[in-house]
Amino acid sequence: MAKTLFLGARIWDASGAPAFEGDVLVENQYIRAISRTPGQLTAPGATVIQARGKTLLPGMTEGHAHLSFDAATSTEDLITPPPEEQTLATARGAKALLDAGFTSAWGASEAKLRLGVAVRNEVDAGRLPGPRIRAGSLEISVTGGMGDESRLHNPRKGPSIIIDGPEEMRKAVRLCCREGCDNIKLDVSGDPFYPNTPAHLTPMAYEEIRMAVETAHALGRRVNAHTRSIAGTQACIKAGVDVLYHLEYSDEQTLDLLEEARERVFVVPTVSLFHTIVNNEAAPYGLSAEVGARMGVPALLEASSKTHTALRKRGIRHVIGGDYGFAWSRNGSNARDLQFFVDYYGYTPAEALRCATRNGGAMMGIDSGQKLGQIQEGYLADLLLVAGDPLADLSLMTQAERLLVIMKDGALYKNRCAA
Repeated sequence: MAKTLFLGARIWDASGAPAFEGDVLVENQYIRAISRTPGQLTAPGATVIQARGKTLLPGMTEGHAHLSFDAATSTEDLITPPPEEQTLATARGAKALLDAGFTSAWGASEAKLRLGVAVRNEVDAGRLPGPRIRAGSLEISVTGGMGDESRLHNPRKGPSIIIDGPEEMRKAVRLCCREGCDNIKLDVSGDPFYPNTPAHLTPMAYEEIRMAVETAHALGRRVNAHTRSIAGTQACIKAGVDVLYHLEYSDEQTLDLLEEARERVFVVPTVSLFHTIVNNEAAPYGLSAEVGARMGVPALLEASSKTHTALRKRGIRHVIGGDYGFAWSRNGSNARDLQFFVDYYGYTPAEALRCATRNGGAMMGIDSGQKLGQIQEGYLADLLLVAGDPLADLSLMTQAERLLVIMKDGALYKNRCAA
């Protein structure tokens, strides 16, 4: 029986309680015992980790993973690479997340249908390093909507499936499920990167959304939705969508609907994409603040701040995940979202960490019933040991050298402080 004993750690368990000094015993996959008095736990034959002066906390969840987005700068970067190269890129993306302390990844969508599925299977088999993965599908959109890359003079296939009508939606969802995807991605609203379909519009019909949900749920899968518009978000909630991405525009009715559904839905704001544009971090790749202003990004960022601050106050389950995988916000830098949740939405550092751990764990365990995202007896042992106190300085979570121990499923992926 594999055992690991953490001694004298400052334990932050993500329950909402203050951190405390103590020991944690891991046996096989699970947290077996927790002592609030250091030195009380013993385990003959265990790997002992002297953790005094360090912080032990749950592993993080990336709630909007694009594992196959390999520092992309345009849709062309997702369309043109052959599947062999993109499979390797997806494997690199998975490893980058685990190296950054993300022990779970909720797949939003991938550049080709089976990329997330193939890497998930290899990770589960122990042949590739990576987080616990729920594999995302291709995006499913409608003619003229976000993700429709074709034109009459230039027909081409983007990283999406284009449907029109409920029956075509049923077939597309069944296809994704047949190929092993865990999550189905819908492009419900418009987007600032698609000028003919701006963010406040809702090209996808309610009947199409509802068909996706019914079909996916019947096959034991979950549905994510790209929704920036008020009409799109309301349609998603009424149709039973499980995870809502972006969600900038809102009104009181939309906020009320979300509050009513707060025990069922998870919300991932994806603020990083707009932050990097507004702050000129994407300027070297042609997305300067000036370009972003013409796209309406500052207004969307302001709307995001207003909406998600209101949702925080209403107790919605936010999960971090900022549309990483682009050249200006690469996979592995995802923990930047923690500070963004503080700066834009008014979370405390501890609350932001709970979005990354407890809320993310609840989302990942939604179907399996597995308990993760907290340091509690009987929970899966996904743990991070951090040099310093991330509750006082969230930037520590973005520094790989500060992550002294990364444990997933009770296995030590990284250990730089063994006794």
